Parts: sequence; C-alpha cells; structure tokens
Amino acid sequence: MIFIPLILAHLLGDFIFQPNSWVADKERKKGESKFLYFHIFIHAALVLVFLWDFQLWWIALIIGVSHYLIDLVKLLYQTPKTKRTWFFVDQLLHLLVIVLLSVFYFPYFRWSDFFNDESLKLLTAVVFLTIPSSILIKTLISIWTPVTVDHSKIQTESLVHAGKYIGILERLLVFVFIIVNHWEGVGFMIAAKSVFRFSDLAEAKQRKLTEYVLIGTLLSFGIAVLVGILVHH
Repeated sequence: MIFIPLILAHLLGDFIFQPNSWVADKERKKGESKFLYFHIFIHAALVLVFLWDFQLWWIALIIGVSHYLIDLVKLLYQTPKTKRTWFFVDQLLHLLVIVLLSVFYFPYFRWSDFFNDESLKLLTAVVFLTIPSSILIKTLISIWTPVTVDHSKIQTESLVHAGKYIGILERLLVFVFIIVNHWEGVGFMIAAKSVFRFSDLAEAKQRKLTEYVLIGTLLSFGIAVLVGILVHH
C-alpha cells in the first residue's frame, strides 16, 4: 500500500526537513519565497524515494502541485490570529490528498524487500512523535499564554531548546514502553518528570504557569500513549 510511505514522506518533508528559517521566509515573502519551491521539491523527491518506482512519477507530481497550492493559499490568507486554524486546515488538506491517492490507486508498493508494512508503520510513528508532535502540542496550547514568572525566585539557566528535546525523548520512551508491553515504565516516566519539573513551578508560586506546563505534559504523554496503542494493536 502507498498510504504509509506517503504519510512518512509528508512528515519528513513538512516537519523534519523544513527549518524555521524557511517557514519565516515563506510567511514574509509568500509566493515569492524561494524556500517555498525548495519545500515542494523536497516533498516530491521524498515521495519518489519512498515509492521507489519512477513509473509512479505522477503521484509525486500530484503531491507536489497540491502541496504548493495548499501552502500558497495558507500563506496568502492566514493572519497572526488565524495562524493556528490554518495550521490544522493545511495539514488536513494534505492528509486528504494522501488518502484520496491511496484509495483510488491500487496497492503498488514494491519496497517490501527493504521495508515491510510493519517497519514502515513503526518508523512513521517514531517520526510523528518527534518534531511533528512538538509543533502539534505547541499549536494546541497556543490559545493560552502563561504568566510571566519572577525569574529571581527560580533558576532560569536552561539549555537551548531543552524543553523541546525533553518532550521528544519522553514521547519516544513512552512509545517504546508500550510497544514492549511494559506499561509500568510509563508510570515511572510521569513520576520522574513530576518530581523534577514541577518542583521549580511550585517554588515560583504561579498556578497558571503550572497548569500550562501540566496541559502540555499530559498532551505529550497522551499522544505517545495513543500512538503506541494504535501501533501495538
């Protein structure tokens, strides 16, 4: 089937191989941004790589053209207030194109000697739990703005992007625990993060900030658990 390879190509092209600088340039220059066309080329190339059959060039072409049109419409019409909504509309439309191609095209995937459906399913889940999930969680909780804390009361030194990478690692660990059927590990992860993360927040005495972080944490664990259950069963 071609659904999983197309989803994997989309996750890699839209999240992993698209730097923030590209996104900023596209939002500023719209259709005149050269990075928009680099982005589309990467998507089409990834589709060809994962389908591994140049007779299916027309699928890569459809993915590329549809992705360009959807992204261009989003860039032209989104505003700072509607950016969150357009993110989900954009992703749903891309998913719809992939679903339609998968439904109307008979299974043709011939890369089974290298990657079978099971390994591709695991790889797709792992990719989704990295940067795509981070962006999804950030977008979901963007409707709230945590209050500014008194930085003199808590230690503020932190590694650059440490929170993002901690979230990615915790989701991957939760996913592994579920796949190997050791749910007790998930409980250990939640307990460990609660001890280390919420002690600083309690010291800051900021209830809104604590709730904000708690929502993000529960979303992160919840997504990892859901993906793990879906893949496991």
